[in-house]
Amino acid sequence: MKSYQRPAVDDPDFDRRNEFIRFISNGLFATVVHYFVLTVGIDVIGITLASVANLIGAIFGISASFIGNRYFVFRNHTEAVLQQAVRFSMLYGAIACLHVTVLLIWSDWLSFDYRAGFLLATALQVMLSYLGNRHLVFKK
Repeated sequence: MKSYQRPAVDDPDFDRRNEFIRFISNGLFATVVHYFVLTVGIDVIGITLASVANLIGAIFGISASFIGNRYFVFRNHTEAVLQQAVRFSMLYGAIACLHVTVLLIWSDWLSFDYRAGFLLATALQVMLSYLGNRHLVFKK
């Protein structure tokens, strides 16, 4: 029987798996922030358009995501914070527009529940944000 041997810390596959786990953890936290602000906007403050409340929530979620990605997920970056913030803002600005558009169509135009639309838009966001962060924003 072959014994288990822990991968070396400098093993690229091991590092990639850990990076993806950190990305998912950070993304879940940022999504909670985004959803919390969205829900407060609709249910507490009384914003009538889900797309508007979603945009406000996205700003808070994106901010939490940047901080987590820079200092927790993609720790081996070499660029200055300003350069990364600009690229991150451009990437997430495009993703936020997609997210808002999904909720605009799903909830405001088709009158479906905003929570389901949020989940649909978030699934698209996860796919695009990992690839964009890895290859455009926090590249080594």
